[in-house]
Amino acid sequence: MHENIDKRDRSEQFRTRLKRAMSDHGSTQSSLARAIGVDRSTISQLLKGQGARLPNAHVVGACASALGVSADWLLSLSDRPESAADLMSANLSLTAAPRALVDQQIFDWHREAAGYKIRHVPAALPDMLKTQALLEWEYTPHLGRTARQAIGASTDRLAWMRSARSDYEIAMPVYELHSFAHATGYYTGLPLDTRLEQLDQFDRLIDQLYPRLRIYLFDARKLYSAPVTIFGPLLCVLYAGGHYLAFRDRDRIDTFTGHFDVLVREASVSARNMAQHLRDLRADIT
Repeated sequence: MHENIDKRDRSEQFRTRLKRAMSDHGSTQSSLARAIGVDRSTISQLLKGQGARLPNAHVVGACASALGVSADWLLSLSDRPESAADLMSANLSLTAAPRALVDQQIFDWHREAAGYKIRHVPAALPDMLKTQALLEWEYTPHLGRTARQAIGASTDRLAWMRSARSDYEIAMPVYELHSFAHATGYYTGLPLDTRLEQLDQFDRLIDQLYPRLRIYLFDARKLYSAPVTIFGPLLCVLYAGGHYLAFRDRDRIDTFTGHFDVLVREASVSARNMAQHLRDLRADIT
């Protein structure tokens, strides 16, 4: 919330910001007057006026539109000169999400956030921790004969992500790992040897990378999360199936970070107990 400003101070700030906007835009008094349909003398009066009087809303809005700034900023109601549309464009992006292991966009985001903690709720099991056999089983129906080639091309990216300086926190629903281990639902038909190999890989990676890699399981009957990745303080990305929805404004990043922290805090299986949980699952199916 912005503090109340004295009328004279607001008028002075309006003149200062109008001059700045004209300078940044490369506008003269004459060109701005033509753009908003007023006399040049009107613009001159706006810039040199005295006292607490402000122009009417139509003139303020027209100036803001012509100069590519927000009317709120001209009136000192906002500290951001960008228009609402420009702010939205800068802070929100929608990009295609191809059915691939680690597409270029995801890899670029990981590299951008190198060194920051990355919080991740995967759509299924996290790709970066999967075995070759599971990747082939999962992606071959979509990629066909090019599956091995695509998986091979992603190997270096997956290896880079595993060895990056970032800490990784991963939260998944309990049922995801249970369904995988018992080959139910999405994992129906997955061979037992592939499941056992994958459980062993999870166990091995957790042992090697903990505490830099921490995995938590939450109860989906109590908590829900859409697939999301939070790249430190830089951005958060929601996965909507065919597209990524990326936010870069701090308020939304903080909101999703808080959401993720609830998943961790309320986890049914903590990172410390994850290795034992994996061994229990392995014992259940052998």
